[in-house]
Amino acid sequence: MSLANKLAEERRGRLAAERLLELKQAELSAANRKLGRHAAALQGEIVETRAEVANVRTENERVRTALGQANQKVEVAERRLWHSVQTITDGFAIFDSDNRMVAANASYLAIFDKVAEIKPGVSYITILQILTDEGIVNTGNLAADDWRRMMAERWLKAEPEPITIRLWNDQYVRLVDRRGQAGDMVSLGLNITESVEYEKQLKAARAEAEAASRAKSAFLANMSHEIRTPMNGVVGMAELLADTGLSEEQQLYVDTIKNSGEALLVIINDVLDYSKIEAQKLQLHPEPFDLERSIHEVIMLLQTSARDKGLTLLLDYDLFLPTTYIGDPGRIRQVLTNLMGNAVKFTQEGHVLVRVLGVPNPETGQAEVTIIIEDTGIGIPEDKIDHIFGEFNQVENDRNRQFDGTGLGLAISQRLVDLMEGEVWVTSEEGTGSCFGFRIPLKLSDEALPEHPPVPEGLRRVLVVDDLAANRLILQRQLEQLGLGVICCASGQDALQHLDEVDLVLTDHNMPEMDGLELAEAIHATGSTVPILLLTSNPGFAANDPGAQRLFGIAQKPVTRAELFSRLQSVGPIAASAPEVAATDAAPPLMRVLAAEDNKTNQLVFTKMVKDAAIDLKFASNGLEAVDLFQSFAPDIIFMDISMPKMDGKQAAAEIRSLEAEHGGHVPIVAMTAHAMDGDDQGILAAGIDHYLTKPLRKAAIHEHLVAECPPSAQPPFEDAETPGQDVG
Repeated sequence: MSLANKLAEERRGRLAAERLLELKQAELSAANRKLGRHAAALQGEIVETRAEVANVRTENERVRTALGQANQKVEVAERRLWHSVQTITDGFAIFDSDNRMVAANASYLAIFDKVAEIKPGVSYITILQILTDEGIVNTGNLAADDWRRMMAERWLKAEPEPITIRLWNDQYVRLVDRRGQAGDMVSLGLNITESVEYEKQLKAARAEAEAASRAKSAFLANMSHEIRTPMNGVVGMAELLADTGLSEEQQLYVDTIKNSGEALLVIINDVLDYSKIEAQKLQLHPEPFDLERSIHEVIMLLQTSARDKGLTLLLDYDLFLPTTYIGDPGRIRQVLTNLMGNAVKFTQEGHVLVRVLGVPNPETGQAEVTIIIEDTGIGIPEDKIDHIFGEFNQVENDRNRQFDGTGLGLAISQRLVDLMEGEVWVTSEEGTGSCFGFRIPLKLSDEALPEHPPVPEGLRRVLVVDDLAANRLILQRQLEQLGLGVICCASGQDALQHLDEVDLVLTDHNMPEMDGLELAEAIHATGSTVPILLLTSNPGFAANDPGAQRLFGIAQKPVTRAELFSRLQSVGPIAASAPEVAATDAAPPLMRVLAAEDNKTNQLVFTKMVKDAAIDLKFASNGLEAVDLFQSFAPDIIFMDISMPKMDGKQAAAEIRSLEAEHGGHVPIVAMTAHAMDGDDQGILAAGIDHYLTKPLRKAAIHEHLVAECPPSAQPPFEDAETPGQDVG
């Protein structure tokens, strides 16, 4: 090989070596750069790790500090809690799940009188052994072993019942133990010695009071019986003596003895009944009885006293309510006598009304019967209402100091109603009257309820004449429930205007201006043969009385429904055969229309509007007259002007609705007013008015109301219901 080739080859080798060296240097530089980057990253991680380690060390130090502080606080709280436990007078101890004492306060340890074994670590069984062996506990009738066994069994229960133990020194400790979830036990011993002693004193006082009450009741019962025996002789002999020939002065003395004796017997009976109730010896004796008849018996008993004072006794017994029940009629009559007797006693004028309501429930075989006694007497002050039901209590004031009594009547009535599982109440307004009521559950009698017989043919309309509005409304409602038409009049003079419209006259006996007998004479003078039934509260008045020759019959007030049905049945054939009645049957009575209007011109306008209607029209010039005519005229519909003197239409409507709420019924009222602003109708209808007409009135609207409200028993006001209408100003 030539030298040139060798040099060229050497040059190529050198160049290749240089390129390889450069390549290796580049690789080494890249590796150094990568190593630098790794070193930098590792250095960062080392820094972060050191920082984290520093943070952890700092946090650990903070936690160790906080934990130390918390431990200190816990130790302080525990010391304070234990110091508090040590200060309480009740015993406190803690036992672990192995039933060994962990800790106990001084009060708990004091029970054991410094016995050395009683300390933390002692078992509960050992404590029981020490209690009996040292005589610390009084086991009573139990032997020591039995007592320990009983206490150990109690301790092992999941929820031990509290128990009271008696110590040797007559101290009483009530043990209350509560087990924790881990099986440990907290035991609390409460010293209840004072409570036990107080309970003993209460029992002794109660026993002494009961003994005194029994002695008092026995004394009252014995004395009442002993006094009542000679008093019966006094009253009986006074009655016998009254039947002998006596002078007027002697008769006065005998009546005084008899009345005083009867008054004393009432007081004695009250005391006797109260003593029985207080001694819980009074028992009810249920039996079938007629409630309505029982009420009538009480009314007849009080009738003389009421008549002497000029009072009227009224009974409003719901015609749809049964009369036969199973209960204690004697005790029910006693409650009625007390309440109704008080009503008569404290009422100087007006009336006493007995209202009987209730709804029978055939499914239960019972009825909740409500009996309400209303009077128009002196009333009771509001702050004295609760006082009157107390024993030996009476409302003391100048107005009732004249009335005698034991003050036991209402207390006995309340006790009797309670005994019958009922309730009694009272509402009253001083100077106006009182309303006593009681509600009792009564079992329906198995006897079939007497249904009233059908109204006989020929008897369609009855004229009721009574000066007392309450009595008129009661009779009207009862007769209308039988399907009869009724005309009510407050005086005999008004009644004479309706004789050709009715088949029977029911008239009260005692009325001002013209009484029932005078009315009967006046009816006879007209030539009418309509039957007249006189209702009288005078038990001495009989059919053979000289003044009764014009009467068809006489009934005692208040008349029972059975007697009312019987009288109506007996009147039927006579009414059917009477020529006047035949004419009435051929022409049904006219519809009664009352128009309340103070303006004479408007009265004339209204008259022209209904001149073609077959109606009996009467006018009232103000609201007061409208209310009075509602009661006496008994209209089938009322057209009521709103703006009237003395009493406006809304007030009159409210008064009428109040009377209806008390006595039943609902008469349609149509307002006639010139007030036609929006909202006026709402105020008018809110007063109890059914319909609303604005002036000028439309004749057609008036006719429509007449047709719509005409009762079935009355003659239709128009032969054709379609009547032409026109506006009338």
